[in-house]
Amino acid sequence: MKISLVRLSTKDLATLAQRIISNIQSGKYPVISNHPLTATLQTSYTEYDMVYTKQIYSGKGKDVATADHERDVTYTNLKAFLNGYRKLQTVPNYQSAEDLYSVFKTFGLNLDRLSYSSQSAQMKKLIETLESQENQQKIAFLSLDPAFTEMKTNHEDFEALFADQAEANADLRQMTSASAIRKDLEKNLKTYLDLLTAMKDVPDWKLLYSDTNELVKAAKNSDIKPEPPQDNKP
Repeated sequence: MKISLVRLSTKDLATLAQRIISNIQSGKYPVISNHPLTATLQTSYTEYDMVYTKQIYSGKGKDVATADHERDVTYTNLKAFLNGYRKLQTVPNYQSAEDLYSVFKTFGLNLDRLSYSSQSAQMKKLIETLESQENQQKIAFLSLDPAFTEMKTNHEDFEALFADQAEANADLRQMTSASAIRKDLEKNLKTYLDLLTAMKDVPDWKLLYSDTNELVKAAKNSDIKPEPPQDNKP
């Protein structure tokens, strides 16, 4: 009863282990029902089943990227407005626009091009400075309260999503490695199959060996790749 367990796909290995365990638990084979190896095999399969389909990452990356884009848009729009308005020295409150644009300069005019972490750090300082009583008055003079609130809200939404993503990814990394658990399952399966092979000529073990061998054959067939279609051209 030979099979290269390492060649089986993640799903096929799980299927083989599950079928073997179900066979053991069927009650048809008294010789194996209380064998200590069956408990070991069951434990390793249970651990493998819990993690083999787990995601490596949280899957929140797209939402985080969308939130970052939204805060970038509100940041660049407000910056662009102030830059244009401050140049119109004949319009009311142009000096307020000049002063507010200087605040943007202080923390960088290219925050939307920075990494998530660098942008967040600078955006936090920018928003805190713009929230001062003096700057809030200038924002009100220019009727920019909604634009500032939107930029702040988008930044806070991004921060919340980014924190969720970081937490989710950390939780996944803390889970036991699926590859390590797979090795344990492969080892215990091999030990079990070797036991059956060694005992295959013992009367009480023959049927168990035969039935298990059919399960192994099915698993081996699942690893066979279909041949490509033949070219019918002469």
